Amino acid sequence: MEQERRMRARVADALRRNRGQEDPDEDDDDGDDDSPGEADARLQEKALKTRTIMVSESISDELARRVYMQLLILEAESKEKPITVIINSPGGEADSGFGILDMLQFVAPPIRTLVSGLCASAAVMVFLAGDKGQRLSLPHSRFMMHQPSSQSFGQASDLEIASTEIVRMRRRYNQVVADAVGKDLETVTRDVDRDFWLTAEDARAYGLVDRVVTRRAEIES
Repeated sequence: MEQERRMRARVADALRRNRGQEDPDEDDDDGDDDSPGEADARLQEKALKTRTIMVSESISDELARRVYMQLLILEAESKEKPITVIINSPGGEADSGFGILDMLQFVAPPIRTLVSGLCASAAVMVFLAGDKGQRLSLPHSRFMMHQPSSQSFGQASDLEIASTEIVRMRRRYNQVVADAVGKDLETVTRDVDRDFWLTAEDARAYGLVDRVVTRRAEIES
């Protein structure tokens, strides 16, 4: 439909702007002269047609904005067809991680998350946004959870406020994990007090991952 075509065009344009690229001629589809950033934008646009969102960089407000836009477009196309989020991320900004978690759970379509590589820190929040039974991992992936940290400077009163907020964020992070894996908050808090590394199979045993898969047929069955 014309509305969907315009929405896709706006996403493609936003992806190009995020990489500092000038708008290409929309009629030029051969891609032979694309710069690496422009080629990546084209690939992301094609991935969107398969209802796939890539989270393959640090978690940031820029990434969150892009994911929000893609989710809303896919929801407008269909509220019944599932969306797959492929994750390979070292983590990043906790607020952006929580924001993507909330947005993935906010939209109507079913959400499937799949880790291919690394899922660490704030990226775990993105992974746990997948519907129960649809939090998947490829066999050689790794997971890492730890307590949020931050550098703070300023007056003693400001440092106290920052410290209180870090403790609150840590508890919220641990509660999301505890709810997902079916463990009590105290157990998860103790486990992630230091960097807590898990293989794909370890993550499945812990309750973080629903299934370790090796073939697409295992997902679509």
